Amino acid sequence: MNDVSAPGQHAVNFETWMSGQNYTRFKTLEQFIIERQDSIPHSTGAFSRLIRDLSVAGKIVNRDMRRAGLVDIAGTTGEVNVQGEVQQKMDMLAHNEFVRALKRGGECCLIGSEEHAEAIPISTQSGDQDGQYIVLLDPLDGSSNIEVNVSVGTIFSIYRLPDDYGEPDLGAALQAGLNQIAAGYIVYGSSTMFVYTTGDGVNGFTLEPSIGEFLLSHPEIRTPKTARSYSINEGNYNSFEPGLREYIKWMQALEPHDGRPYSTRYIGSFVSDFHRNLLKGGIYIYPATEKNPDGKLRLMYEANPLAFIVEQAGGRASDGHQRILERTPEALHQRTPLYIGSEEMVLRAERFLAGKEVAG
Repeated sequence: MNDVSAPGQHAVNFETWMSGQNYTRFKTLEQFIIERQDSIPHSTGAFSRLIRDLSVAGKIVNRDMRRAGLVDIAGTTGEVNVQGEVQQKMDMLAHNEFVRALKRGGECCLIGSEEHAEAIPISTQSGDQDGQYIVLLDPLDGSSNIEVNVSVGTIFSIYRLPDDYGEPDLGAALQAGLNQIAAGYIVYGSSTMFVYTTGDGVNGFTLEPSIGEFLLSHPEIRTPKTARSYSINEGNYNSFEPGLREYIKWMQALEPHDGRPYSTRYIGSFVSDFHRNLLKGGIYIYPATEKNPDGKLRLMYEANPLAFIVEQAGGRASDGHQRILERTPEALHQRTPLYIGSEEMVLRAERFLAGKEVAG
């Protein structure tokens, strides 16, 4: 049937319902950026265009994602990327689209991508360097899940080129997460959302395909201080450090007075797990293990941008011992353990890891 039900109404014809939608009550992403531009430090017309460029690339990737089951863009390329991971076709498609958009825009001077071994400097056709922004990105987080229709996403981080750098190079990109001027992600799921922060709160925009615009749907996102779910690959339980095993035992204990045991909610696509926890509360953990003593997530492409977002939403992000945003990076593709999400849950995890708390 072509009927839908609106709240408080009987089922109506779908075409009638759609014709009555008034999207003018929503702000577009571009309108929102322009309105906020004057109140954001370092924000200029160039910065606004940079965010627009990222959103346009996201729309293109979203379009291709929707066709993944019909055309030959799913599956692997047969290549292995710099991370030592088998590269998916959509990884490279997304990488190429974002790099193309950033080069075309002219606001970016250096790109770091999870899918490229080296930082990518960008110059104008004349050879002059006009762009003042560095963009680091994971073009398609969770891409191995595309063939089974699991939500995936793009994660990005923006820094200013330091004043003492005439020509951008790798050193210019190796800045602590505290120096980010913006960060965000685009999640491609049942709907496509663009979520970002410039250090003044977190706002989410949902793509309305019929008009091709991201519309403000989740203003001033705040994440719950605590929750009753956690996200972790417990298949690696025996290789976790003792404090983490104790924390998991504590979350699994039957204690109805405080809502335990907690529920496990693990998608295996970091950006999707993070997005759910940001909105509903929870903690995401990708710890150090015997196989990966430095953790597996990338500090610059994944941990820093989402740590910036979660802190702006009232949450917390840590490597288990240190605030993620205070870490000094040593390499573009550096890895890190990560505990991120609701503030009280991350703080409790840190206490367990420090041996200050044990499962009773």
